[in-house]
Amino acid sequence: MKRIFVVCAVLLGFARVQVVSASPAVREIIPAIPSTRTVETNVMQQIYEAVKTPYKYGVVLQGAGTNEFVDCPSLFRRDGHWYMMYVAITNKVGYQTFLAKSDDLLHWQKLGKILSLTATNQWDAWQADGGIALVDYHWAGTHELEKFDGKFWLTYIGGAKQGYETDPLSLGVAWTKNPTKTKEWNRLKENPVLGPKQPDAREFETKTLYKSQVIHDETQSLGWPFVMFYNAKYKNGYEQIGMAVSSDMKNWSRYGTNSVIVNGEAKKNGISGDPQIVKLGDVWTMFYFGAGWQPRAFDTFACSYDLVHWTKWEGPHLVEPSEPYDKTYAHKPWVVKWNGVVYHFYCAVGAEGRVIAVATSKDLKNSTAH
Repeated sequence: MKRIFVVCAVLLGFARVQVVSASPAVREIIPAIPSTRTVETNVMQQIYEAVKTPYKYGVVLQGAGTNEFVDCPSLFRRDGHWYMMYVAITNKVGYQTFLAKSDDLLHWQKLGKILSLTATNQWDAWQADGGIALVDYHWAGTHELEKFDGKFWLTYIGGAKQGYETDPLSLGVAWTKNPTKTKEWNRLKENPVLGPKQPDAREFETKTLYKSQVIHDETQSLGWPFVMFYNAKYKNGYEQIGMAVSSDMKNWSRYGTNSVIVNGEAKKNGISGDPQIVKLGDVWTMFYFGAGWQPRAFDTFACSYDLVHWTKWEGPHLVEPSEPYDKTYAHKPWVVKWNGVVYHFYCAVGAEGRVIAVATSKDLKNSTAH
């Protein structure tokens, strides 16, 4: 298969990528690179100390009424402001994607919808659950978005049936020229880019595909500029995280013959989902949520030197149920560090319904600075 050559340029403090030539992707699984080494125990402990957020600030975003639930935060920074892409579902009809804005990461203003239900006979008629792609993943980075082919990008969960994440679900891609404007994003004609019924679908993803994140691997360490992580399932209650790669954000090839993160193997009832990738020094870190193999739902992490082989953290959870608003679930992470403070956004389910909350590395709730 022909490789796609890309030209990388640094502009406005972050990388821009431009297509020079492209050839259609073939439905095939890319063989995974062999394991290099596991992440050492002392390094895992150092990562935990760097990312932990023991102080729960509380709920920062919630639905408009008792019948609207919000979910799945993903954040970026642009023009001196923070933006949160999040999803909402009303009366359990189907998820749509929205945008909110903040100046301090604690107080958020809802802006409006950016990816809507189409209510057609299309594959994504009743589910449009989006998350931002190509964010600066460096832990001490800008959190700005990269452009590719002159556009900004998101990936989304799409489905043809009404309800709360009704199977089957597939993955789509959409783009815009202005990611801070509340205007409908443009969906690719190539959608869905990955689905459970494709001939190359691996065993763990033959029923439904869930939340994804795409990073631009600047070194193309796997031979591809764009790397996607997503969770999927072949049976209810058993979700694993797998990989795919692309050179053009449109045509995606599955990477490796199996998943890269799995928990609860013995009883096949563990959920590992909603991955977010950051890089601390030379260590890739994946934040993700777990459920099933331990009580309720919580956020944890894993680390890797090569993006493919991951060492799972076995210590304390990063966030877990402890307050009335997250007494049922504290899960689905998006973690950023800004001005010396770590902010861990997550979906909280409890006394206030399904909302978005944040925990921090410093006690901002009782700080005189806020």
